[in-house]
Amino acid sequence: MTNFIEEFYCGNLEPQEHTTELTDKVKTLLNSLTEKEEELYTTLKGNELKLFKDYVEGYIKFTSLCNEDSFITGFRFGARFAYDTFVENRKG
Repeated sequence: MTNFIEEFYCGNLEPQEHTTELTDKVKTLLNSLTEKEEELYTTLKGNELKLFKDYVEGYIKFTSLCNEDSFITGFRFGARFAYDTFVENRKG
């Protein structure tokens, strides 16, 4: 069995490569969003289309930052659980 920390350090583990499972609920929502986006791209013209494209780009950046924060928070919680499990309980 390989060492998880060593694999992570060497860059062999990429958390970004793990994707959300496309359940029926997720697929339905994604299809709905895609249809609405396509309709907006064909309906909007000029400044309205540029505004929508800018909004989409900003929203993607926003969700990317939120995902990063969630990853960091989850990693810290995991570290705290491990610490509590293997270190803190041995003190008393």
